[in-house]
Amino acid sequence: MNTDTPRTPFTHHIEGLILQKLAVGYRYETQAAILKRFDRFCLRYHANGATLSKEIVTHWAERRPGESIGSLGIRVSAVRQLAIYLHRLGGEAYVIPSRMLPKCPGYIPYIFTNTELEAFFCRADACSPGGGSCLRHLVLPLLFRLLYCCGLRLSEATHLKVRDVDLKDGVLRVREGKFGKERQVPVSQEMISRLRAYSERVRSVVATQDSVFLPSGSGQELSRKTVYGNFRTFLWEAGISHGGPGKGPRVHDLRHTYAVHCLKRWVEEGKELSAYLPLLTAYLGHTHFRETSYYLRLTADLYPTITAQVERVFGEIVPGEGGPR
Repeated sequence: MNTDTPRTPFTHHIEGLILQKLAVGYRYETQAAILKRFDRFCLRYHANGATLSKEIVTHWAERRPGESIGSLGIRVSAVRQLAIYLHRLGGEAYVIPSRMLPKCPGYIPYIFTNTELEAFFCRADACSPGGGSCLRHLVLPLLFRLLYCCGLRLSEATHLKVRDVDLKDGVLRVREGKFGKERQVPVSQEMISRLRAYSERVRSVVATQDSVFLPSGSGQELSRKTVYGNFRTFLWEAGISHGGPGKGPRVHDLRHTYAVHCLKRWVEEGKELSAYLPLLTAYLGHTHFRETSYYLRLTADLYPTITAQVERVFGEIVPGEGGPR
C-alpha cells in the first residue's frame, strides 16, 4: 500500500495478511482489493476504532443496494479472514461465525448440447479482428476450444505462455492451476493441428517463449471482462439464451460440459468408470476425487438412459449437491 495515504490500525495487518497469502501460493488479487477497500471504509466510518469490533464488522457486512448475495459473501469472507489473522497474532477481533456468512444459492451448471456447441463455435470462428486486437479472430476461437476440448479453467488458458505449449507432443503445461497446482494436459490430434496452425499465423506477434500464448491487443493476458463480453456476443449470435448475471450460461460451463460429455461417451463406449474417473480427476486438476464425482450426478440427471449404469458403479458416492471448480 502507498505509505503516503492515511493509515488505520488495520493497515499494517492487512498488508501482512496479503503478503502471507501470496507467499503460500494463493491468487489473492480480489481479496486484497476488498481488504484495501475495507481499510478505507474503516478510516471513513470508524476512524477511532482501535480493534476489529463487532460493530465495524457488522456495519461492513450490511448488504448494499443492488449487491448480489455472492458479492456480499466475498466481501464478508475477506474481512473474516482478516479477523482470524489478527486472532492468530494475539489481537482482539470479532470473527463473524461461518453460519452467518451470506449463502449464495447453488448454481446448476449449464451443459451445452452438441448442436449448441456447433453453433457457438461457428460464431466464434466467424468473428473478425477488432476490439483493439488484430488477433481477435485467431485468439478467441482457440481460447474457447481449449476450455471445452481440454476442460481448462479460464485463468489456466489465459495464463498460458508460449513455453507452456508443446507443439511437438501436444501437451499443455498448466503452471498456475487452482491452489497453485501444476499439471500436464495432453490434447487431441485435432487440437494439436489447431495449435500449430495458430502458432504459425501469430509467430511474428507471439515471438518469445515468455510471450502470452493467447494475447490481448496489448500483448498481455486477456481480461475476464473481454472474454465474457465476447462469450455473451457469440451466445447471442448462436441463438443460445442467457439468463443474465449469475444465471448463465457462464464461460466456466464449457469446462463442465467437457466433463459431462466425456463421462457420457465413456458410459456409452462401455468403459470401466472406476478406472477412468481418476484419470478425469487428474486431467481436470481436481484436488479430491469427490469434486469429479459430482459430474456423475450431472451426467445421470441429463441422460436418464445411463443412470442405471452410473449408479451400478458409483451409486454410493454420487453427491447430491455442491460442485467442483
